[in-house]
Amino acid sequence: MKIRLYLDEDVDVALASALRQRGIDVLTTQEAGKRQQTDDAQLEYAVQAGRVFFTHNRGDFARLHGQRVQEDRPHAGVIVSDQLPLRILLRRLSRLCFSLTQEEMMGRLEFLGGWR
Repeated sequence: MKIRLYLDEDVDVALASALRQRGIDVLTTQEAGKRQQTDDAQLEYAVQAGRVFFTHNRGDFARLHGQRVQEDRPHAGVIVSDQLPLRILLRRLSRLCFSLTQEEMMGRLEFLGGWR
């Protein structure tokens, strides 16, 4: 199954449109009506929606991933990235989404910097 993304509110919504043009299933925090929720609530929403979470908030979501691993609470996957130009984010996220499946992302923390 193809990766289904959920973009954190700190991610430019223009990225969602560009990803959709490439055939990637994307939902933004804004579209889900989940703005200004806690990081844990955002990740839990992604879990319930069966979506891989993408954020620029590396530190907090790496920590949340670690907590969930320790507590044996699975998630659908987390991708973190520095804030980069849209074209670079688009290229790297596309490469990741067309290389891995939704199932392969289960419980996984991916750093987008490794998808050059």
